[in-house]
Amino acid sequence: MKVLFIGGTGNISSACVELALARGYDVSVFNRGNRPLTLSRPVHAIIGDRNDPARLRKVAAADHYDVVANFVGFTPDQIESDIDAFSGQIGQYVYISSASAYQKPPNHHVITESTPLANPFWLYARNKIACEDRLVRAHREQGFPITIVRPTYTFGPTWVPSAVGGQDYTVVNRIRQGKPIISHGDGTSLWVMTFHTDFALGFVGLFGNARAIGEAFHITSDEVLTWDQIYTTIGRAAGVEPILAHLASETIARLYPDVGAGLLGDKAHSVVFDNAKIKRVVPEFRATVSFAEGIARAIAWLDADSAHRRISEAADRMIDHLVEVARSQARGA
Repeated sequence: MKVLFIGGTGNISSACVELALARGYDVSVFNRGNRPLTLSRPVHAIIGDRNDPARLRKVAAADHYDVVANFVGFTPDQIESDIDAFSGQIGQYVYISSASAYQKPPNHHVITESTPLANPFWLYARNKIACEDRLVRAHREQGFPITIVRPTYTFGPTWVPSAVGGQDYTVVNRIRQGKPIISHGDGTSLWVMTFHTDFALGFVGLFGNARAIGEAFHITSDEVLTWDQIYTTIGRAAGVEPILAHLASETIARLYPDVGAGLLGDKAHSVVFDNAKIKRVVPEFRATVSFAEGIARAIAWLDADSAHRRISEAADRMIDHLVEVARSQARGA
């Protein structure tokens, strides 16, 4: 099977490339070449800008791919270029959307693929919805062979997930220094974290799968945690019980709109994902890496090399400010 990854070096896509290679697929990776390809097996590296329509058409015309997996499609104009370049050239187009596209606030905390798509809070999610709409129309009108995949928060060994503070060493560093971190709301909303190799098992299982054409899937863990539990698990992996400060998501959004969009448009809401559909179509899919195991790997990666331990001064200052706001509100109460 010949597979083209648009992207291929990111937190999620790198695990999918590795699994495709392990299964013996002929893999090409198309990106700007800004990140080194640290893979276990060689791939065909195609250097170029996916936002250059002429370059994209040249890549599409140079070979026939059974699967094109697009990890860097964020706006409808990018999708329009893909449809133009790959129509009639490929067997399947797999698009990475986002679980944030699901209705916010949700009418029900259990999410299935039939949950409506609507997000008035976050432009990122609305753009993903618009991309999906264009792909669905291309499938209906011209038979463009789409499969849509909606991941929730997916992380790997180089990624420490948080809702406020980024995914680098900043939050872990604060925990280890005994400084408070922010757990939005009262910390009890439910969330799902998925390890990237678990996601890859479901994702690559869709390649060349006739039952996946024209369909949408989310691929997530079945483990459900509160945000307080998530941060407590990170702290225990780092060797320190975290100090948690709680602050309303609406307050965070008012003070820091860029962060708040991802809270009100995604992480502030309790979600549980019903994975029955992906399990029917890809029977081997099971999420087996617990959050505790996955985050332990991430902390070990951070601790293995001081160069990995990058701290965002801006995020650190933001958390200091939000903690002070939370404490002031507590004193006022």
